[in-house]
Amino acid sequence: MAVLVSDIKKGDIIEGYRVMAELGRGAASVIYLVQDPKTKQIWSLKHVEKHTDKDDRFLEQAEIEYKVANEIDHPAIRKIERVIKKKSGLLSVSELFLVMEFVDGVALDRSPPATFEQAVHIFQQVAEAMHAMHDHGYVHADMKPNNIVVLSDGQGTAKLIDLGQSCKIGTVKPRIQGTPDYIAPEQVHRRPITPATDIYNLGATMYWVLTRKHIPTALAKGDSLVGHVDDSLMERPTPPSEINPRIHPRLSYLIMECVEIDPAKRPASMKIVADKLNLIYGILKAKDAVVDDEPSMT
Repeated sequence: MAVLVSDIKKGDIIEGYRVMAELGRGAASVIYLVQDPKTKQIWSLKHVEKHTDKDDRFLEQAEIEYKVANEIDHPAIRKIERVIKKKSGLLSVSELFLVMEFVDGVALDRSPPATFEQAVHIFQQVAEAMHAMHDHGYVHADMKPNNIVVLSDGQGTAKLIDLGQSCKIGTVKPRIQGTPDYIAPEQVHRRPITPATDIYNLGATMYWVLTRKHIPTALAKGDSLVGHVDDSLMERPTPPSEINPRIHPRLSYLIMECVEIDPAKRPASMKIVADKLNLIYGILKAKDAVVDDEPSMT
């Protein structure tokens, strides 16, 4: 019998795990904080339900998330312990549970870093995580601030979450997928998704974190597609350092490289992006050591 989300409450046992709290809800999913009564281990439990045939894609995304997380072992990518599938018939999966690492922190969109040094430290960790994905043949394909969680450990430790839109490098998706304010042109035009796509998404993410402004993309708010417009006519974003002169020129230049319309003009790999961010982080730390005061972003 399917578990009814409306009936689940604190203290209930779901698939052997005791519910402690509800952490959040998505289009067809709910995430709970749960505990294994035997080991006392704390987990996040993602429950995805199929209500209509349109919900099949959410089940597919959850399975993709499990597959990718299982293949890649990186400290900045949330681990997924196991997947539990429930069938309504012989073959049809009606609901699914992901037993995930509990990430105790706050997403970057809700709590942006206070200083440039902290921001670059987070960006560098995320770039390294996506480089690991690329090494394993996958693209994240939905990088944005709310898919980066900063742990409450006081160290600025970042975790990359939500791998549901991840895909093999070179995939041409059957429909446009991505978040309008961070989506790359090739995603809008349904061209092959490559590591350069993640570089663009990360560049757009860094741009927002540092300026609180979104870059112009080919997919406007409300999913208004402007794919008929030539890419060369797309508005070029204002360099971050022109919006906030306190942004280091090297960082501003790197972001502008990442959000180039033509994928061939972006950095050649996410490893290069990570290395440049590491260099910028070192420069900012050295500067802070001299002035003995870490500059805030405002």
